[in-house]
Amino acid sequence: MGRPRTTSDEAILAATARAIRRHGPQSLTLAAVATEAGLSPATLVQRFGSKRGLLLAFAVHAAETAGEPFERARHEHASPLAALRAALVRMSEGVATPEELAGSIGFLQIDLTDAEFRGHAAGHARRTRDAIAGLLAEAVAAGELAAGTETPALAHAVQVAYNGVLVLWALTGEGTLPDAMRATLDQTLRPYLPA
Repeated sequence: MGRPRTTSDEAILAATARAIRRHGPQSLTLAAVATEAGLSPATLVQRFGSKRGLLLAFAVHAAETAGEPFERARHEHASPLAALRAALVRMSEGVATPEELAGSIGFLQIDLTDAEFRGHAAGHARRTRDAIAGLLAEAVAAGELAAGTETPALAHAVQVAYNGVLVLWALTGEGTLPDAMRATLDQTLRPYLPA
């Protein structure tokens, strides 16, 4: 019988996210992730087989858990719009500098050039859009958004605004990313608020 695992795969994947922000996926090494996770590189090889295996596990996990920030926010806030704002802002709080965002955006290069990664990235995007649409539909039902608001189209606009503000903030460096996220989300939703 093998020794019990002292560090969960989820903790290793969280360490992988931090290491990607720091180094980018191209410069990432198993040693860097191991240091971040407090493990040996050999442990990562045992669990994931290779750097590609670790990055694929990271991509799968990200796609599978894309809705979790929205569910967590839904339980923390009675207002669907407050939950939406909280989820999107919380998702942006992990990035403190443009360099950290560059590390994360570097993963997009892999997503766009490797079909296996692209499938997981597309799943992540769909789950995120669906979670946004769900909260927007709840906001319409609660009277927080105007009756008749087309929530699928607005969910698309919110998702585009979220991704766009990440890039614009990284380029301009104006304020904090969470503040930029709040302002952009408020601007995107303002035309749909009840009169």
